[in-house]
Amino acid sequence: MKFVIEKSDFMRVLQRIQGIVEKRNTMPILSNVSIEALSKGTVNITATDLEVFIKDAVAARVAKEGTVTVNARKLFEIVKEMPDETIDVEVNKDSKVTIKAGKARFNVMGLPAKDFPVFPSMEELKLEKIEKGALREMIEKTAFAVSTDETRYNINGFLLEKDATCIKMVTTDGHRLALIEKKDVESISGKDGLLSVLLPRKGVMEFKKLIDENDEGQFFLGISQKNAVMKKGDTIINIRLLEGEFPDYKKVIPKDNNNSLTADKAALLSSLKRVTILSADKIKGVRFKFSANNLVLSASSPDIGDATEEMDIEYSGDPIEMAFNAKYMIDMLDAVNDEKVTIELKDSLSPGIIRPAGSTEYTYVIMPMRL
Repeated sequence: MKFVIEKSDFMRVLQRIQGIVEKRNTMPILSNVSIEALSKGTVNITATDLEVFIKDAVAARVAKEGTVTVNARKLFEIVKEMPDETIDVEVNKDSKVTIKAGKARFNVMGLPAKDFPVFPSMEELKLEKIEKGALREMIEKTAFAVSTDETRYNINGFLLEKDATCIKMVTTDGHRLALIEKKDVESISGKDGLLSVLLPRKGVMEFKKLIDENDEGQFFLGISQKNAVMKKGDTIINIRLLEGEFPDYKKVIPKDNNNSLTADKAALLSSLKRVTILSADKIKGVRFKFSANNLVLSASSPDIGDATEEMDIEYSGDPIEMAFNAKYMIDMLDAVNDEKVTIELKDSLSPGIIRPAGSTEYTYVIMPMRL
């Protein structure tokens, strides 16, 4: 195999795959990237950890076709430090990869591509155009509530649902729940127009990385019984769906929280961040004391001290005193751009609901704490 490639193109693709490559080294070849040079002047680059697959195509001057796999991290570091803008890559019959630019030359031992996992078939998938702004918003407003407890695999990802009227994305870690509904996104299809799948966190975040790239272009998404695929230009990301039953989130959302208050989002967020400085490091508990048009936030740590801050709110209900994990509250407030938020409460022991004021599109449920 032999080809010449632009450093900037090579770097862009190699940088993109670094988050996908398997680092635990359970299978040595998963630490590698597959490089396939084709006679039509294209180099295909593929990486996987068996949960997420990514494939990209880069233009190159191909002198000799072939395929090899090479350590993804080392290849990225080599290409990054190369002095010239054009890089020569050559592979001999023993899978030794020679990388040259200017007067620099590297020889890296590769592995034969025959042992590299095959990119999943996409024949059964119907890829449809999606609005990247809507999908980005859905991910940003739910990602922080995904469980990181590996033993609870059924909540280690995003529930994506579609019915006749809207698309929903839901996440939970057992202490909080984030739900966003979009009624104007019509591009994700399922059987008979319905859909309910569990997307793994890592794969969804790779989708978001692709969406966040600044260059323009159309995005396409397809979902089958086992996989979800995003395509943009020559880049394809294929993620394996999670198995298991997501909890019935509709039962978690309180129906009788009749004490409703409105607060300035920026003021509440900044007050919480200040008070949290003196909360106990591990639990980040903050007391909320709600009374007529007034909220008092307080936190304390036996070894450090205590903090109190008072702020104006719009509230005319009964006085309520309760505690929340401040981090959970801050995560949600950081994710919304609205000027005001509404908090709906029942009593000091029941979950609270937070929403952007005047909207039901986004719902955040947070469990109270005992301090």
